[in-house]
Amino acid sequence: MFEMQLPASSNGAQTLLVDADDTLWENNIYFERAIARFISFLNHQEYSAAQVREVLNQVERESIVMHGYGLHSFAHSLVDTFERLSVEPVTPELHARINSFAREIAGHTVEILAGVPETLDYLAARHHLILMTKGAIAEQEGKIERSGLKQYFSAIEIVAEKDVETYRALVAKYDLPADTSWMIGNSPKSDINPALACGLSAVFVPPDSFLEIANYVLSKPSAPSRLLVVERFGDLRQHF
Repeated sequence: MFEMQLPASSNGAQTLLVDADDTLWENNIYFERAIARFISFLNHQEYSAAQVREVLNQVERESIVMHGYGLHSFAHSLVDTFERLSVEPVTPELHARINSFAREIAGHTVEILAGVPETLDYLAARHHLILMTKGAIAEQEGKIERSGLKQYFSAIEIVAEKDVETYRALVAKYDLPADTSWMIGNSPKSDINPALACGLSAVFVPPDSFLEIANYVLSKPSAPSRLLVVERFGDLRQHF
């Protein structure tokens, strides 16, 4: 894990914790495509595609508790869902086919979202940037290296979960002052609400898909925390 000592704050510099997946680069679309291929492959005769997706969602929640985030957990969820819904047993051939949907995600190119590199370049010259991402360490490290964005960050934190306790631990680790520290991300559940709950300010960058915001309401900040909503990542240059 890449980590450097943060420089002392000066000249109005603030600390910006920045999410990675679906904030800096595309991520969810690859899982959605894999899920669509899986549902088509399953070709259930009684369940609609939406019903199969509901079962998979429940299985994923269970799998995350046991296996954490990442492709291993996702592959496990696909196999488990197939076993629950298919009348066919999972043969070695079927197992390999189902796992291939997850393996295809691992090989995709890191697709940087519009405006990200130039915005990070601008922000890194003015503020202290920490990349904060959750997931399997090897997978996240691989994406960070392939992204070409590592140079903009003073530190990188790969965590198992983004909850209030994790944010509090990072606040203590880097001695982050609440009045000049922000979490920037696309997820109310993982990026915005727990950061606000532990006293940080937050910037919500809505994802292209509003599934996340539909499932989780943005919390209202309590002073001195602030909540900023921007349309796109590049808009951060207008505020920081």
